[in-house]
Amino acid sequence: METNFLSKMQWGRPADRFSRKNIVSLVKGGAPFFSKLEELIARAEYSIHLQTYIFGADATGKSVATQLMAAAKRGVSVYLMADGYASRSLPKDFIHQLENAGVNFRFFEPLFRGDDFYFGRRLHHKVMVADAKFALVSGSNIADRYNDLPGQPAWFDMGLLIEGDSVLELYDICTKIWERDKTKKNVLRKKLLNIFNYISADDAVGVRVLQNDWVRRKLEIYFGYHKLFKESKKSIVIVCSYFLPGISLRNRLSKAVKRGVDVKVILANTSDVALTKHAERYLYRWMLRNGITVYEYLPTVLHAKVAVVDNEFLMLGSYNINDLSAQVSVELNMLVKDSELATELGAEIDNMIATKCVKIDASDDSLRLFTLRQLWQFICFHALRFLLTLGTFYLKQEE
Repeated sequence: METNFLSKMQWGRPADRFSRKNIVSLVKGGAPFFSKLEELIARAEYSIHLQTYIFGADATGKSVATQLMAAAKRGVSVYLMADGYASRSLPKDFIHQLENAGVNFRFFEPLFRGDDFYFGRRLHHKVMVADAKFALVSGSNIADRYNDLPGQPAWFDMGLLIEGDSVLELYDICTKIWERDKTKKNVLRKKLLNIFNYISADDAVGVRVLQNDWVRRKLEIYFGYHKLFKESKKSIVIVCSYFLPGISLRNRLSKAVKRGVDVKVILANTSDVALTKHAERYLYRWMLRNGITVYEYLPTVLHAKVAVVDNEFLMLGSYNINDLSAQVSVELNMLVKDSELATELGAEIDNMIATKCVKIDASDDSLRLFTLRQLWQFICFHALRFLLTLGTFYLKQEE
């Protein structure tokens, strides 16, 4: 499987699979992200697809919902999909208000669910497509904690604003999920392939839309990371909110270090999922032992899912480097080939490291062997992997 997929991802050849007519810019998380999101909704003329893991009925969610309802009332076809488990607390009257205003709303439902358990796929996308022309892809959900509010800074995140050919593919993906996989592939792209001819070669960047959906046998993001790490020459910078790579990806990173590649990993100091953070810290000793530099982000919860390789490629989207994203969730990432944009994001991360992070040192007390803390981290790491395996097992049985 890996050989067949990677043979299609030859970055440097004219026949590669990067779409070439795209304008891409970085969007910081928090207030800048939601300002851009609402601007795109307000400007939409024909259609809006918004797919997210969490949609909250808080101040931020209500603000976005107001814009969506206004768009529907002026004749825009609006499709809003939220994950049926992560957004299960969304009030019924909130949903009815959306529907009464003309917004098409749907939950992405799991296979089995209850108040305290979940088995099946999760829709982990964070994407908005307007008029099949503009798209916003990020790691941010629609809720207050991802926004900058008085006295409450947003969780750290990043996004990409995209205009161009790759947006047509994102439109196809959103439509396909909304229609429960009944639509034909690339319906719109075949008709509108040349509408972005106004984008000049000087402004255009290469973009590759990558998906992960274990049930549909799509492991594009997973293998995309494999190829990036394998072919890296100078540097790898990873910013990840829930970093629990499997053995194969860990081997890729350790081999990169041995080739002389500078590998940095920026992780959360405080996580919204305590079990995951304890499990993540279990890997600190392995990373330091293998020459990987580790930092923790201090100001708020770190929620971004970003990688920059050789200041030439950047990967950004919903995918966390762990088994949940690889084996259970429906994920969407953008792989961008552009040295200027990758360098810009790399500089942003370097500034974050210098001003808002602490470097993890091997002498840290939490890394000492044969302590109760280390034992607890070991238990959390293996318990979490077991739980993910259990969830995947039920998914395999049903699918």
